[in-house]
Amino acid sequence: MFCSQSFSALAREVADTDVAEHLQLDGMPALALNGAGVRSKFFMDLYVGSLYISDKTSSVEQVLNAPYAAINLTILSGLITSEKMEDAIREGFDDATKGNIQPISSEIEQFISLFKAEIKVGDQFLLVFAKDKGVTAYKNGALQATVGNEQFRTALLKIWLGDKPAQKSLKKAMLAAK
Repeated sequence: MFCSQSFSALAREVADTDVAEHLQLDGMPALALNGAGVRSKFFMDLYVGSLYISDKTSSVEQVLNAPYAAINLTILSGLITSEKMEDAIREGFDDATKGNIQPISSEIEQFISLFKAEIKVGDQFLLVFAKDKGVTAYKNGALQATVGNEQFRTALLKIWLGDKPAQKSLKKAMLAAK
């Protein structure tokens, strides 16, 4: 199943990747690009991460409390495999929950299963965060699943925006609110 989504034609360029200024999904208010940056490791660009929210902000708390937010990941490197994505997600949840993953362990496993298929350069993963409803994941526009509850939703957002984010410079770029 495909979602009816649209990214605006106007775009910002990040690491030679066009990042749309607006995102619209069926049944949801329009979201604006809050900020975008690159996740890199050992001088290699891995993906562009962009944060969308209805009211631009530089506050993590405002993002966590927003009725809707979305993070789009555009894969830039063939070094990202489903196995490496799984490892990164597990590490991210461990950091985001300060090691207390047990309350959301079944949701984490369900979420990780969404990344079992081959990951290619150019793939896009859109994660839509709905307050009190969990996270709906899309791969290249195709609906994958809705996972979790509020505790899972918050922990997943904290992978990029928490006290120990995947990368501090990416967190800062996502919260740039230009």
